[in-house]
Amino acid sequence: MGCVRWRTGLNACGLGRCGRSPRCCAGGLMKVATGDDLVAMDTDLFGLAQMLAQSAGGLVSIEDPQSHVLAYSASDQTADHMRVQSILGREGPREYLRVLREWGVFDRLRRTDEVIDVPAHEELRIKRRLVVGIHRPAEEAGTAGRMLGSIWLQQGDRPLKSDAAVILRGASAIAARIIARSLAAPSAEAVLVQRLFGARPGSVDILSAASTLNIPTTGPAAVIGFELTGVGDQSAFGTLLRLRASSFRPDAVTTMLGDRAYVLFPQYQSARAVTAWARQVVEQLEAKRAVRLRAAIACPVADLVNVAPARAEVDRVLDSNPEAGVSTLAESRTSVLLGEILDLVAAHPQLHDPRLQGLFDYDRKHSANLCESVETYLREHGDVRTAATLLCVHPNTLRYRVRRVEHILGIDLGDPGDRMLLEVQLALSRRMRR
Repeated sequence: MGCVRWRTGLNACGLGRCGRSPRCCAGGLMKVATGDDLVAMDTDLFGLAQMLAQSAGGLVSIEDPQSHVLAYSASDQTADHMRVQSILGREGPREYLRVLREWGVFDRLRRTDEVIDVPAHEELRIKRRLVVGIHRPAEEAGTAGRMLGSIWLQQGDRPLKSDAAVILRGASAIAARIIARSLAAPSAEAVLVQRLFGARPGSVDILSAASTLNIPTTGPAAVIGFELTGVGDQSAFGTLLRLRASSFRPDAVTTMLGDRAYVLFPQYQSARAVTAWARQVVEQLEAKRAVRLRAAIACPVADLVNVAPARAEVDRVLDSNPEAGVSTLAESRTSVLLGEILDLVAAHPQLHDPRLQGLFDYDRKHSANLCESVETYLREHGDVRTAATLLCVHPNTLRYRVRRVEHILGIDLGDPGDRMLLEVQLALSRRMRR
């Protein structure tokens, strides 16, 4: 294991000829500690700290990016002033943190995943340490991901084990998974909010939920759903929406469920005001963030028991009306019901008209543009001149195309049943291509 000397007197401990990845080192750590060649284990940060201390021959503390102590191994009489003060105060002494900043340790921890050898500091009664950053896996090779914290290994009366740096890197990979899992796990309040919106199994004690969230149990209320389409940072969007909702109503409740965000305004004052707020949010975020955003509103909601059904109503609008900016079920009733009818037809292949494939094949083979022509003709209620103008063709050309469609499909567009069936089948085809 080689070391590269810094001008500051710090060492960057490399892996020498080993060249093993943190994942491989993690396996080594588990083998040393448990006798099993495992890469991951079911443990917490305190368990990891104790196992690392036994494997590397030192005293371990695990800290967050702000140098607050998260976990530590058992101490003995070899613990130095830095370790004692860090554990008692839950963060490192200021004078030593200043020295580490001057030496560039924190910058190095943020930028790389190297194990850094920090020399002793006799004046501050600090012993030698090895330290490594804990990073979320980077998206690009050769770069460090987001820093989640650091692991410090203090040397006691005896030298650290010869493979301490290798084991420390493995421990950093395991700590990253533990911390990332903790960050990703929803809090008890988040789970309660998700149940309130009907996104998790299990009943909700409305009185208890209202007490926990500090919101009234009775309505009227409003539920707004937002969907971010295209490219966009979902977590940043959720944070922005939470800030805007809380500025509108301090008691607003928000949650992210997949690519959609939901807001509950208890005891809203005005349905018009809620709609205006939703439109403002959509317009401002689209303008500033260059994203596509849609919203659907359900109001009034009688009480908290009806929040989950209100969210289902909002989802119906978002599912069936991709073009609407801000809408309600009442405003989108036609498109919602037609969309749901088409979804039912799509789910039953026996309801798909096989004759339509002949029309698609003819268009593909002859570039005849029959599908677009007949769709425009039907949309204009059979008004040949208006439809021809929209298609930029002569009316006689459109009449010929309509007759050609009738011949290929074996239908009569003068018959209401044939006309309605063709409209449904063409709409189904468009929906399935989306």
